[in-house]
Amino acid sequence: MATYPSSRLLVAIGVTFAVVSIATGTYYRPNPRKNLFVPQDEDADDTTPQQVHITMVGADRVRVTWITDDEVAATVDYGTESGVFSHSVLGSTSSYSFTVFYKSGNIHEAVIGPLNANSVYYYRCSNHTAREFTFKTPPNNLPITFIIVGDLGQTEWTTSTLTHISQSSYDMLLLPGDLSYADLDQPLWDSFARLVEPLASSRPWMVTEGNHEEETIPIVEPTPFKAYNARWHMPFEDSASPSNLFYSFTAAGGAAHVLMLGSYTDFSSDSEQYRWLQANLAKVDRSKTPWLLALIHAPWYNSNKAHQGEGEDMRQALEEMLYAARVDAIFAGHVHAYERFTTVYNNREDHCGPVHITIGDGGNREGLARDFLDPQPSISVFREASFGHGKLEIVNTTYALWSWNRNDDDEAVVADSFWISSIAAKRDCQSKT
Repeated sequence: MATYPSSRLLVAIGVTFAVVSIATGTYYRPNPRKNLFVPQDEDADDTTPQQVHITMVGADRVRVTWITDDEVAATVDYGTESGVFSHSVLGSTSSYSFTVFYKSGNIHEAVIGPLNANSVYYYRCSNHTAREFTFKTPPNNLPITFIIVGDLGQTEWTTSTLTHISQSSYDMLLLPGDLSYADLDQPLWDSFARLVEPLASSRPWMVTEGNHEEETIPIVEPTPFKAYNARWHMPFEDSASPSNLFYSFTAAGGAAHVLMLGSYTDFSSDSEQYRWLQANLAKVDRSKTPWLLALIHAPWYNSNKAHQGEGEDMRQALEEMLYAARVDAIFAGHVHAYERFTTVYNNREDHCGPVHITIGDGGNREGLARDFLDPQPSISVFREASFGHGKLEIVNTTYALWSWNRNDDDEAVVADSFWISSIAAKRDCQSKT
């Protein structure tokens, strides 16, 4: 039997829609803001852990990643009380060079756990007593809340977005590509990781790559995603993926299954990614997993003049498979604007198709994509060229509340909000799975 939002939630969403109508009445877009470079803390020495971020590994483990200038032990000490570290784990250390002009610091990582769900932990890296960090693990059941933001970069708009996110209650952050906008300038990777460390060290960040992560130079640096793979190790092994560029994970005790797909690695029918995706989806039991989400970088549906058609090849290769699996929502970046589509399949509105949302407006240095196609396609419900971030609150097995929060003169304003219904709960779609 289908369940519905509580009266309290319905009142809340009613208020949200009222805010939407007010917020979208008159909006004067602020001016662009300057690029940032975040230097190392002046008080830090060569053994000080920096650029700390965490990633979920399975249901009850966390990978801690950090960098030091000197060679130190790749240890993480952790516990449930500040200053009391009852557990310690030794991890591994690596580094990479990029051309002859850059060598990374020592990149350490260690997987800690098993951990209790929905619990706060304190930790330190490399036995460094001056820096204690804390994080909260996600819940092992519903409800669960994701922040979703793409194309972050490192500008003053980025800091505005991160500030708004820090004021929100959430369990995990999902990023569909284009993280640092280093674009070959490797110190910008260090700057970006310092910028996001306050958030990325306190909640798990699950990311996938965008075009700005490729970073190749013919002959000199022919291997794509070198820095990205070295710095942002995702749990691809846990989902039997052969590549860090595409993987999946489950959340909320298996109630949500999230596909992190690679727009810039082969997705053709004879590719590793295609075969992996087939096998991965075949293991999803929708009676136990009511929510199925996907993240990509280049959107499959886009009514902005920027990047028109760039996701079309991937759509033609994978859309039918995701539709057959009854994916509930697909989130993309790449286009520097916000756009929400209705439930779509094969370029038409389809009750059993996923909602498509472009959220590539985190704060990048390239600015906003302001020009939309006219007239607005019928499948496009809401679109606006503004910086911001999204929030997906999966309330129960049937309903999730999506809201897009616009950066409006340093104030987060809910500008778009709606309920998503799980396709697994739609009886007329079940016979088609």
